[in-house]
Amino acid sequence: MRDRDDSEPLDRTGDDRDSLERAMKDFVAARPQLFGIAYRMLGSAADAEDILQETWLRWQRADRSGIREPAAFLTTVTTRLAINSTQSARKRRETYVGPWLPEPVDTRADPQLGAERAEAVDLAVLLLLEKLNPRERAAYVLREAFDYPYERIAEILETGEPHTRQLVSRARKHLKAARREPVSDSAHRRLLETFLEAARTGTLTALEELLAEDVVSYADGGGMRGASRVPVAGRERVARYLAAFAPRFWPHSRVRWVEANGRPAVLVWRGGHPVALLCADVSDRGIERLMWVMNPAKLAPYVAAVAD
Repeated sequence: MRDRDDSEPLDRTGDDRDSLERAMKDFVAARPQLFGIAYRMLGSAADAEDILQETWLRWQRADRSGIREPAAFLTTVTTRLAINSTQSARKRRETYVGPWLPEPVDTRADPQLGAERAEAVDLAVLLLLEKLNPRERAAYVLREAFDYPYERIAEILETGEPHTRQLVSRARKHLKAARREPVSDSAHRRLLETFLEAARTGTLTALEELLAEDVVSYADGGGMRGASRVPVAGRERVARYLAAFAPRFWPHSRVRWVEANGRPAVLVWRGGHPVALLCADVSDRGIERLMWVMNPAKLAPYVAAVAD
């Protein structure tokens, strides 16, 4: 890929390769991967779409006649835009009311979400990646999910290869320290089914048996009434919390099993409207994290996607 400063003058002339039609084909071919990078970086499908829109505009304006690898150019632009966007996203989340969770996505059509591997698409992993600085997060995503060579990642991040290896290593260590090995999808669903039964009846002892000792429950309601505005931590506290709201939350509700971010999840409806998406992080110790996505702004796009 030819190096180029985005501030160079625009050039709309060129041969057939530089035509808008060819540019569109190149962009569409790269789009799943570009979305996968931006989504993993930002934890928001809406923000990822904004990044892709800006990438397309820059691709239209670029002098494409000298760009030998369109996908490489587009990946570089997308990654750098996402890095810049994480700064403003974090500032917005500082004023977010209650716990913030990544926006869920339907991964049935694209289980890897445009990647070589499915790493960093699980909701729990995306939540943990929020603790990394933007360059660590970018390096980890490009390496672990998209299998980019260190040399190429270094070019994108405009740093040296040894530093790039350090970035990936630090990110790996953070995730390994913060998260236990997840169980298989079948075991995940079985435990979530058992949990759902205990949660709906509010059976305290049954709930405690399913939860890891240091379990944390996050309810992302974006300030809506009824959603806890602080994470609830610890087996006994989470079990009591779930048992207490069971009589108010579960009656007259119906559930639908879905897939969210590559894992089995439960969509809860009441009065014909979706009220929550329940996702869990499950290890051989039990449920490590409960993630209740209740913010209507995050639920609506997901519900629309799984309704297709």
